[in-house]
Amino acid sequence: MADGLVEELRATCEGAVSAQADLSAHTTLRVGGPARVLVEAQSDQDLAAVGRACRDHGVPWLVVGRGSNLLVSDRGWNGVAVILGRGLRGFEVAGITVTLGAAEKLPVAAVRVANEGLSGFAWAAAVPGSVGGAVRMNAGAHGSDMRDVLVEVDLFRLRTGVRETWPVDTLGLTYRHSELPDDAVVVSATIRLVRADAQTIRAEIDEIKQWRRDHQPINEPNCGSVFTNPEGDSAGRLVDDVGGKGSAVGGARVSELHANFIVTEPGATASDVRALIGRLRQAVADEHGVWLRPEVVMVGQFDDDGPGTGLEGS
Repeated sequence: MADGLVEELRATCEGAVSAQADLSAHTTLRVGGPARVLVEAQSDQDLAAVGRACRDHGVPWLVVGRGSNLLVSDRGWNGVAVILGRGLRGFEVAGITVTLGAAEKLPVAAVRVANEGLSGFAWAAAVPGSVGGAVRMNAGAHGSDMRDVLVEVDLFRLRTGVRETWPVDTLGLTYRHSELPDDAVVVSATIRLVRADAQTIRAEIDEIKQWRRDHQPINEPNCGSVFTNPEGDSAGRLVDDVGGKGSAVGGARVSELHANFIVTEPGATASDVRALIGRLRQAVADEHGVWLRPEVVMVGQFDDDGPGTGLEGS
């Protein structure tokens, strides 16, 4: 049976439109169910088409980015999922400012910035996400984050079909959080850096990459840090302290390299990951009286959704 939503998007989008698309292929955990529709947006026009279609058909949208901090339920996403295509990449230097397209990969952007002799963005080499996702989550590593360098962002509003420019002080950026509206898709970000020796910056990036290889499970499917760090402490330390390292539910396991990382094996499910997250939260709460806040964004319907779980899906 034809899906009118799919047909409308195929008629109005330049980018590829896929029905019942496997979202596990678009998240770094490699688990989760299908999206009713997946759109690879290449332009503002594609994003406008997504917004119109979602409004007309009464379905939700989901911007996936690189899927590096995303857990999609096994039931999938009964709406339109969006990934940003090559048309929404970009790298433009003007003095000590750089404007980056939202689809740019952070580690790649970090190296390109270093090659321009600009310092202050080397930390991004440690974050396996996109520029757009980094703005929305105020991503960071090694004591720095997007808030430290960001000047302004361009947002495309799915509800109105309008592109807007927001200065950094209007974004409500705090630790791993922003106050961006749910219909605001980051399409570009402008950062301000400082001049430095390119070779020195590249050496810093090499050290950061080596640190990741030594301390994080970069060769296994994972979603990055599972929990935000509670004030004055480390989520990884707390999970390790309650014996969490190496524990597993189904095909999901806490990494032996870093207790704030969950890795998945072939055959793992989103429910496995979700259950392991819940088990770790409960163990830390029982032992230390601290409820860890998940950094990973969970979307779709899970069997244990409900008030009080702290793991409600969207």
